[in-house]
Amino acid sequence: MANELKKIGILIAIPLTIFVLYFLFSPSPIDPVAYEPPPAPELTDTYAPNNKLAQSELIALGQVKGPEDVDADSEGRIVAGLENGDIVRIDKSGKKEVLVNTGGRPLGLEFDADGHLWIADARNGLLKLSIAGYSSTETQLEVMATEANGLPFGFTDDLDIDKAGNVYFSDASSRWPIENYRWDAIEARPYGRLLKYDPVSDTVEVLLDNLYFANGVALSSDESFVLVNETWRYRIVRYWLEGPMAGKHEIFVDNLPGFPDGISGNRRGIFWVALATPRNSQLDSIHPYPLLKKLIVKLPDFMQPQPIHYGFVIGLNEEGGVVSNLQDPSGQHIFEVTSVEESQGHLLLGTLTGDRIGRLSAPGK
Repeated sequence: MANELKKIGILIAIPLTIFVLYFLFSPSPIDPVAYEPPPAPELTDTYAPNNKLAQSELIALGQVKGPEDVDADSEGRIVAGLENGDIVRIDKSGKKEVLVNTGGRPLGLEFDADGHLWIADARNGLLKLSIAGYSSTETQLEVMATEANGLPFGFTDDLDIDKAGNVYFSDASSRWPIENYRWDAIEARPYGRLLKYDPVSDTVEVLLDNLYFANGVALSSDESFVLVNETWRYRIVRYWLEGPMAGKHEIFVDNLPGFPDGISGNRRGIFWVALATPRNSQLDSIHPYPLLKKLIVKLPDFMQPQPIHYGFVIGLNEEGGVVSNLQDPSGQHIFEVTSVEESQGHLLLGTLTGDRIGRLSAPGK
């Protein structure tokens, strides 16, 4: 009996030893650096938990998967980009129709003054969708840009459009595609860019580079500056387009209580910021240790730091002050909010992995 147990022990020990050696000494897919995150702010006072997002009406419940960004056309119909590449339109009765499939992963969406829908597609770059008419699903999809300064977009993410038709957009990471966004977070290197597309000259200009996951993009009410979220640094950067600071940038808001994803301006002095998930203490705790981070990314996904199911949106004025705080701590109604768009007195909420779109009255309406 003892010999049999010994044999079983050896049979278990050999593959376990091989696994441990492989885990320790196989190459890591990332080349991380040390980062010392600031202590996360407490969820008190300005950020005190509440259940305001739980009051949201749920649109297209169970009919959509991953409506990461949402917008509304001139008639108030909702459009959303889904996980499978579909761009869908939902009318006021709840009827859903597919306008196009981009063949990639549509993220940021924005209508221009002529009714064209501009799309930041994580895999395919900056796209423009022309729609034939009000009731039509006849569309034409064009690829407008895929690189800047010879460097291809790796993760086209969000956008906003000024009155002249210029498109400000982000390339979250030139190194890691959407499938490896967590590797980008753990590596803690600045691969993101803020860009401007000029439709007249058909050119792309790099406004800022070396950003830590350049995400949401939004113009101010007078278009004198544009904001871009640096998701992995829990902050928002302001880039000045006009005035004495034109061409310069600065921190607009720092040390947010969550990961800022999408941002939009209502062009009346309020920015809506989607915090996709609260700060992750596990991720913050490993950031100072590059060797540990090299090992962690070799673990199965479920053993790596995970987002928390939590609904979180804040409103900022144009000085960076918090003026609204909307939450669903349970994460049962609305969670992982990645976009907020104000339309006709309501906030439309998109989510990265959810099966719904949220809609609730905008504060003050």
